[in-house]
Amino acid sequence: MDPVAAAVRLEVQEAVHILSSSEDGGHIVSTLQSLRRYLGETETQAPPGEQEEFSRTHFSTVLRCLVGKLSPDWLDLLPDGQLEELWASFFLEGPADQAFLVLMESIEGAASPSFRLMKMARLLARFLSAGRMAAVMEGQCGQQAGPASRLLQETLLTRVVGLPDRLGNRLQRETLAAFFPQNYFPLLGQEVLRVLQAVVDSLRGGLDCSVSFLSQVLGKACVHGRQKEVLGVLVPRLTVLTQGNCLWQRVCWRLVECVPDRAMEAVLKGLVEAAPGPEVLSRLLGNLVTKSKKAQFVMTRKLLFLQYSCSTPVLQSLLGYLAMDSQRRPLLMQALKELLETWGSSSAIRHAPLEQQCYVSKAALICLAHLGEAELRACRDELLASLMDGVKNRLDSSLPPVRRLGMTVAEVASARLHPEGPPLKFQYEEDELTREILALAAPWPAPDGPSEAGPPVAPVGGESPDQETVDGGGPQAGREGSDSELDSDDELVPYDMSGDGEQRNSKTPAYVRDCLEALTASEDWERWEAALQALEGLVLKSPAATREVSLELAKVLLHLEEKTAVAGFEGLRQRALVAVTVTDPARVAEYLAMQFYALNYSLRQRMDILDVLALAAQELSRPGRLRRATQQGSPGPGSQPSVAAVPAWQAVVEERVRRKTRRFCKQGSAGRAAATGPNEFNAVAGYFFFPLLQRFDRPVVTFDLLGDDQLVLGRLAHTLGALMYLAVNTVVAVPMGKALLEFVWALRFHGDAYVRRGLLSAISSVLLSVPAERLLADLPDELLEARSWLADVAEQDADEDCRLLAVKALLLLEKLRDRLLPLSSP
Repeated sequence: MDPVAAAVRLEVQEAVHILSSSEDGGHIVSTLQSLRRYLGETETQAPPGEQEEFSRTHFSTVLRCLVGKLSPDWLDLLPDGQLEELWASFFLEGPADQAFLVLMESIEGAASPSFRLMKMARLLARFLSAGRMAAVMEGQCGQQAGPASRLLQETLLTRVVGLPDRLGNRLQRETLAAFFPQNYFPLLGQEVLRVLQAVVDSLRGGLDCSVSFLSQVLGKACVHGRQKEVLGVLVPRLTVLTQGNCLWQRVCWRLVECVPDRAMEAVLKGLVEAAPGPEVLSRLLGNLVTKSKKAQFVMTRKLLFLQYSCSTPVLQSLLGYLAMDSQRRPLLMQALKELLETWGSSSAIRHAPLEQQCYVSKAALICLAHLGEAELRACRDELLASLMDGVKNRLDSSLPPVRRLGMTVAEVASARLHPEGPPLKFQYEEDELTREILALAAPWPAPDGPSEAGPPVAPVGGESPDQETVDGGGPQAGREGSDSELDSDDELVPYDMSGDGEQRNSKTPAYVRDCLEALTASEDWERWEAALQALEGLVLKSPAATREVSLELAKVLLHLEEKTAVAGFEGLRQRALVAVTVTDPARVAEYLAMQFYALNYSLRQRMDILDVLALAAQELSRPGRLRRATQQGSPGPGSQPSVAAVPAWQAVVEERVRRKTRRFCKQGSAGRAAATGPNEFNAVAGYFFFPLLQRFDRPVVTFDLLGDDQLVLGRLAHTLGALMYLAVNTVVAVPMGKALLEFVWALRFHGDAYVRRGLLSAISSVLLSVPAERLLADLPDELLEARSWLADVAEQDADEDCRLLAVKALLLLEKLRDRLLPLSSP
């Protein structure tokens, strides 16, 4: 063994033995002072060879020994904190990477909460405030690439970037402010700057350095979503340092080039958003997009086509970066071609959100502004063809914002692509979006000089229609041309389409059977949409025709899927299904209730069935429904004329008579008659209720109410309670109440709070719907069982809503207490 290594090893072993066993403060201090010689911090320093051996082999062992001895009694062996300060100096002055790893290891392994944990956490905060994190990262910039080095870097990387999460999980409420992410990551950015400065100084001195570890730290921090905190510190400072300094620029280029591919998107997006302009972005990235396929994909595809969250200034910075160098400008031209192709795609117009369409439009116009006349002439025909196809597809759209966007972009782009030809003009109403797009019309100076870009093109879409013609029809003064120009229709006043609604090529169905046919067999999507929108009104208007096809309609509506972007599709479908159920309640309700337990239905469809049954029952039980349904239909021969048919003078006279007439009752007979009528739900309540209770405990292949599908079970309990409440004072209320109480009793111990709330609501519905005499006569045993369960729930249930519902149900039972007590006695 090397004699230097043997001597250091022997002295360290003896010192560790003394530190572990001695209780003499003076002896411990002298031992620590002797070990400090190896750190080079005392007057009698150890030889360089011994210092290197100590740092490489024994430093971590000494630190772990010091951590193991940390306790209040051990620190009090010397007064005034002398021993604690000497103890801390080993962590603050020795090799930073080993000290950092031992600190993190001791914090993660300490009992929580404890004296040792808090001491080590405060020492780590001192470690950070003293700038030691920069020393940790700087030590990796000169490391040789080897297996041991890669393992060390991976361990350091995980702990450096994950420090706030690890410390937060360990310290919980005792976390120090220095470990908060909003404080730690800006500090990390400042430390990265210090290391970069050291790298630049080393390169100036002729030494080799690597920024690979810094790139990994930057990439991992950005992947964790901390771009703003880290880059908010880095970018402003690098903006100043890279201006006119080639060495700093090369270091920045290398820093981004070494970012791992998995983190490249997060880093580039953060840099594009943080950079104040394309010039700064060019100094920070260089020609990265021509060297890295991942960076090229992110900058020319991901941020332009797959995402649309960047603001307009950020988009200008991104595309301006591509335009600032001759090696990158082919990528700008390729991006423009793909943007115009996407902008005019009929599929994209139908399916892409309007926000994304606006984003692509802005990107295309910014690309046009950055390209010079010579570049545009080389591919003018191809670009104009894509533009015209897109304009045609957008003008064919039924949505006014899409048409207006097509007009605005067509005006600006055509003026840029074909400035010598007649301008393309449309008439439309300006809004904030059109003004923003028109502001992008002026070209940017090309990198070789402003002359290549050509003269600025004034926005043509922002002019008012009055500026196009003078005296109502003639062309403006000074607009002279050939006979062919005078014969053209460019001067014709455009038709005002600002208030256009959605166009319909197919006729709205007039009969229920036509709607059924359109919904099942039609390939005309406009006719399909019109049928869906008209179906509810036709069903209510033609109940006899509806009853002939009610089950077919219910089946079609239950399985209907949205084929086009219909506004309010779910509401239209539900209202139509409710109208069919109300029109033919017995057959449709029984069919829907049986389908609730059938195979090949999704949970969404089963919950739709419950919603429809509840809404239809509510409509059927509403007083005066028949009178209102009759009024909604077409007036008969003997019907009174409507208010719209009354002459204006007669309406004024009747209004004056009404105001001056004194009546001696609060409501007239007409008002009382409008609120009365038979409860139609009385005759069909059983078709709604009992089929839903038949098979709740029988699982099928894709549906298990007593298993994983507890959300549907809770909805079923609430629906049964609603149906019970709507059957108030009906003949079938008593058997319904008995069956519902048995259902509640079978599920009273269910573990899901939502299900228990539905069961408690069902009990209240029974108490409110069945007369008290019938409750006592027909359901005494069930009431006693319910009363005992309600008392337990009100006192012991963990869910507050369940306890509140149980108390409300007990208050309803309180009215029956005097009659229930004799029943409970033996």
